[in-house]
Formats: sequence, C-alpha cells, structure tokens
Amino acid sequence: MIQTESDSSKRVAYFYNRFIGKFHYGKEHPMKPKRIIMAHNLIVNYGLFRQMDVYLIREAQLQEIRKFHDPDYIIYLSQFMSQNKINFVKEYCSANNESVIPENLLEEFKLIIKWSQQQKVKTENSEFKVGDSPDNPTFSGLFSYCQLSSGASIDCAHSILTGQADIAINWSGGLHHAKKKEASGFCYINDIVLCILELLRVYVRVLYVDIDCHHGDGVEEAFYLTNRVMTLSFHQYGDDFYPGTGQLNSVGVGVGRYYSVNVPMKPGMSDEPYMEMFKKITSRVMQIYRPDCIVMQCGADSLSLDKLGGFNLSIKGHGACVQYMKSFGTPMILLGGGGYTIQNVSRCWAYETGIALGQQIDEAIPSNDIYYDNYSPDYLLHFPIRQNVENRNKTEDLNKIVATVYDYLSNIENAPGIHFHDVPFSFYPDMDQENEDENKEQIDQKQEVSLNELEQELGISSSSKNEISVQSNSRKMYSKSQQQDL
Repeated sequence: MIQTESDSSKRVAYFYNRFIGKFHYGKEHPMKPKRIIMAHNLIVNYGLFRQMDVYLIREAQLQEIRKFHDPDYIIYLSQFMSQNKINFVKEYCSANNESVIPENLLEEFKLIIKWSQQQKVKTENSEFKVGDSPDNPTFSGLFSYCQLSSGASIDCAHSILTGQADIAINWSGGLHHAKKKEASGFCYINDIVLCILELLRVYVRVLYVDIDCHHGDGVEEAFYLTNRVMTLSFHQYGDDFYPGTGQLNSVGVGVGRYYSVNVPMKPGMSDEPYMEMFKKITSRVMQIYRPDCIVMQCGADSLSLDKLGGFNLSIKGHGACVQYMKSFGTPMILLGGGGYTIQNVSRCWAYETGIALGQQIDEAIPSNDIYYDNYSPDYLLHFPIRQNVENRNKTEDLNKIVATVYDYLSNIENAPGIHFHDVPFSFYPDMDQENEDENKEQIDQKQEVSLNELEQELGISSSSKNEISVQSNSRKMYSKSQQQDL
C-alpha cells in the first residue's frame, strides 16, 4: 500500500526525458541507462508523477558546461564521431558531388579532413581518457547523453533557486567521478559540480551528501579548496576498491580544510549500523554547517546484490538516508549515480521519489509495467537482501570514524559566523548571457505544450485537452496543480 506522511506538502520538481535511457555504453558494460526508463515507469505506474511538477529535460549548452570543464575537453566530446561514422562520411562524401551532399554531412567531412591534417590529433587514447579503457567507452550520442544529464541537474538548481520547488529530482544525474578534463568511472561530464556552481551563484553554503558505494572523488576534487561547499561521502574503501580515494584523513586544503568529510567503510555494511553512523555524522554537519541547500547523490550500488558494490543495504535502509536529510527542511536536490543491478536501482529510485513526496510505497510491482518481467520472481518493490553476509565493519571501528569526524568538524566555526573567502569570479553569472536567457524565457513563455505531447513523453493517457504553459528551460510537462483538472 501507499501511505501518505504528514510532510507531503513539499513541492517536488521531477526531470525526465525518455531519450536519456536509450543510450548504450555497450553490451558488456555494467552501466545501463535503461534503468532510468525503468525507474520512470514505476514512478508513473505508482501514480507518483501526479504529485509532482514534471519537466522535460533539455540539453545543457556548451557555455554552461564550460563553467567547470576544460574547453578542449568539451570540444573533443562534442565533436566525437565513432570510427564507423568517420568511415561512412569519408566514403559518402568522396564519392558524391558537393552540391548533393547534405549540409550536416559536409560539415562533418570538413571536420574529419581538418583532424587528419593536424599534427597532434587528440585520439580516443588521449589525455581526456575517453575510450582508453572499458570503463569509459565511446558510443553513439555520447555528448548528447552528457548534455541531457547535465541540463537536468542545472535546471534542478534553477527550480530550487526560483522557489518553484522544495525538492528537485534528476535520476539521470549523479555522475560524480568525472574530472575537469577527463572521463572517469563511467562519467564524462560532472553534472553535480555544474549543479552546485549554479546554486553558489545565490547560496552561501551548499552541502553535498554522497551515499553511492564509490567515493565521490570528482565532486570532492572540484571543491577541495573552498569552504562554500562541504562534501560528505559515505563509501566502501580498501582492497583496491575503485576509485581508491576518500580516506578518513582527506579533509580539504587551505580555506577548504575540514570541509571535505569522508566516511570510509568495509564491505558488508548493513542497514542498522549504516543508518546509525549516517545520522550521527549528518546531524552534526547540519548543526555546524547549516547549508542553504543539500545536493544528495543517491547511487544505488550501495544496495545489496549490486554487481559492483559490496554493501548489503536494503531499499528501505537506503531510502532512510533520504528521509533523514529531508527531515531538516532544507531545500534538496536528489540525483542518481551508480547502481548496476538495474531492476533494484529502478525500485530504489521509485521508492525514494515516494519519500520526497511523503509517500511510503510498499505495493507489488504494477502488473501493467512494461518491464514487469524484470522484477521476477517475486514482483515486489522491496527485494530480500543477502543473508549470512559478514559485515566487516566492527562497531569499535565505526565509533572511531565518528569520533574522528567530530574532531575534524570541531575545527569549523558554527554557521552563520563563518568568514567565507571571496567568491571565485567563475561563480558569478555572466550578465550578458543572463540577458539572453531572459529574452529566451520571454519567448518560451509564449509557447504551449499540449497534453498530447505530455502523454507521449510520460506514457500516460488522459482525456483532458488543457494546455500547459512552458515556464523554464526544461519544459514543464505536467503540474501538480493541474491534478484536479485531469
């Protein structure tokens, strides 16, 4: 059954685009964007979307991505073509007259010729680490995939900053390993950093909480020198577990010292000790740091039975972390992340969407879900965790971690008396760009999106013919306030 909680009045913005789940890293690659479609279908079939403002994700623009990532790296990703595509374009354009060649193919052909004439061509095995290992393959539509993921996270920040939402959700985001100029750990563009940079244009303090099984190294590295962002990562560590960073004594540098908080754990971590430590540490962080906004990476590879992670959390245990952070009443952004047993990932994110809405879901998987067979054999939302799994985290070791984190946090002056260093210039908005965006928004507000398009994007049906006004860069496809009309 679905139980409604007393805090169900939160305004929730949900960002989705059906195309984000159609990209493919490769048959043998553990990262499956399909899990985002599966989660979305559960969200629709449980009726959760009717309680949210639903936005169609748009692609982030190059100038937005450049706020963090190296320009050469972005150009490389944006111009990437697979070898099959290069061969086809060269063969087609060489065999036909320029007047009959489509303009887009002609531009690509000129680009290929330019690359071949350069003495130092950045190949797949370049400094950018794209395609140099099975972890970060090249695939068709790679940059569009990155743009969609980033565009949604950036607009999550916008929905919070403009007061349109108390909680914003982008399950296609949370790609926390990407670095400034290189791909890492299945991640190419760091949508989380881009999201936080948007928040810092208005907010003084942002707290980043990461419950992925892997350390959030890309986000920590980006903000390692600042006190305007506190990064807090709960992750598996040791035995050469990827990425090998996030040790307890990694606390930041300069004015950012003690604003990086790491909670390294061993395999086998279960619900009760995890949640006990999570509450102790996050409550102290919230008391001392008092952030203006929380960005939470909800990687589901910390669940039991994950193909890569070694923790033994249940969906309810994972969701309890989201519930606890929500209880502080601070504006919050929920992002996806890791998770490689995809039927459990979709279960988890649907459940946590319910938590954001103040609804506890315990029902069986809806039989009309097109991925229903993926949830066999029990077809339940909550799957049984592994039994007789050794939790290698001893109570005394966990207590020492908490005590050490408390000691580090004691070096931070309680907010709001913190004297923050000057805001980096890059955090300030480009006023010319803002004027352009304002003009674009005025044009967009004149457009209308019909419910026919809404039905196509969300996979739902309705006899209503009402129109929905576009109100942001990511188009609003459904508004909670329209529920009575549908």
